[in-house]
Amino acid sequence: MTSTLVLTAVALVAVGAFLSSQIANGLYQERLEQFKAEASAGLSEVKQIFAQTSVTDRESTAQLVRDTLPSLEGGGADAPRQYSLKSVPNQEGPIFVSPFASSNLVESSAIPEELAEAVQNGDAQYWSPITLATSASGTEFDVPGIAFGTKVTLPPDQTEYSLYLIYDLSSMQATLDYIHGVTWIGGTLLLVTIGAIVWLVTRSVVGPVSHAALVSEKLAAGQLQERMETQGEDEVARLGASFNHMAASLQDQITQLAQLSQMQQRFVSDVSHELRTPLTTVRMAAEVLHEAREDFDPVNRRSAEILYNQVERFQSLLADLLEVSRFDAGVAVLDAEATDIFQLVHHVIDGARPLAESHKSEITVISNETKCVVDADPRRIDRILRNLVVNALEHGEGKPINIYIASNPDAVAVAVRDHGIGMTPLDAARVFDRFWRADPARARTTGGSGLGLSIATEDARLHGAWLQAWGSPGEGSCFRLTLPKRRDSVLKVSPLPLPPRQAALPRGPAASPTTPDAVPTLHGAGGSEQ
Repeated sequence: MTSTLVLTAVALVAVGAFLSSQIANGLYQERLEQFKAEASAGLSEVKQIFAQTSVTDRESTAQLVRDTLPSLEGGGADAPRQYSLKSVPNQEGPIFVSPFASSNLVESSAIPEELAEAVQNGDAQYWSPITLATSASGTEFDVPGIAFGTKVTLPPDQTEYSLYLIYDLSSMQATLDYIHGVTWIGGTLLLVTIGAIVWLVTRSVVGPVSHAALVSEKLAAGQLQERMETQGEDEVARLGASFNHMAASLQDQITQLAQLSQMQQRFVSDVSHELRTPLTTVRMAAEVLHEAREDFDPVNRRSAEILYNQVERFQSLLADLLEVSRFDAGVAVLDAEATDIFQLVHHVIDGARPLAESHKSEITVISNETKCVVDADPRRIDRILRNLVVNALEHGEGKPINIYIASNPDAVAVAVRDHGIGMTPLDAARVFDRFWRADPARARTTGGSGLGLSIATEDARLHGAWLQAWGSPGEGSCFRLTLPKRRDSVLKVSPLPLPPRQAALPRGPAASPTTPDAVPTLHGAGGSEQ
């Protein structure tokens, strides 16, 4: 509405200025031609009278001027006329007539120098616009005018004088001012009318659109019952009806999906709980058979070992499913306490030592600190780190595994870096998905469930932490966990780059040599890279 009013005002001013200019110019040109004709006739007549007179004394000459010049006054061409007679300077001989002018001509009215010089040096008639001083009610003010001048001679010595006929254009100016006033009033009324029309259009069209935007924001916020108010049968009403139909359809679909999700979560939770009892029985039987396998023949001995291992894997998968169901139901609880990250890292390394020895991989902790205390749930952080270290050993191809630890005043970061097969950027983007594997054909030596990194991601979110991944084929991969030192703080930057550079952190004496990596491709959960 403001833009429309501004543009309309600019257009009205431009049109008004154009019309005013055209009207003033036309009025001026028309009157100018009349003034030229009248002034030429009047000045020629006076000039002829002065030339034909035969007076010989000063008094008679002055009387002749007083009797002749008043005939030039009047209201010809709808404009008052005045006259002025002045002697031409630098003449030889006596001056018989003093400067003589109309009685109502203010002395401050000045003839332009260009016009005065033209009259003094030429014999024709000349004209020029002037500013005419007038007075009314004791107040003197300027009005526009036109002065016509010619040179005349007076007897007895043919002394030269400048005779001017002055037209007062104040009536024309008043007419033009009246036109300007009418134009301004009409423009203002038109602007108010256009403003009212724009306000009505804005209220009838833009108002419902703004209401639709507000309703859509409420729908996006989860208030699925919100609807638009529709009135009438115009296009806006049709838009509102279509919007409400779309909202109802979305509400039905979202409700169905929510119900289906709840059913799936309940199914997973119920099945997981129901399987615990028979699985415990099967495990007890498997343990008995596994302990007595030495008395079996080779085939039954191998069967007992396979049964024992698969039951262990089944129990791990069941535990992961139960944990996932807790996250989905939103009942996972964080038991935070002051925890030293170094103790957790060394505990994880001790637990993974048999796997590291089987893969012939060396695990090295690289840090310039010896203690980093954070508010965290040690069980969940231990599970995250154990998962990262086991994955690094599984995919490290027997090469060294480096664990970097660094901190700043607000956060602590732990990065687990391997130099094995690595990952593509696409793999790094999906590595935290449930049951996802980069290479489905590759066997797992530890029998993982495919839920480890997904559970680690949820554990990181509970802490308000970042869990991010980097990988490059043939150069290895790196997972970085960034934890806030205090539960109420928000992460802004991680103390470690991803992957950690060799020069970014002092290396311990047992650190294995590594190659500086290229610019990382980052993917992660629980935050964004800074």
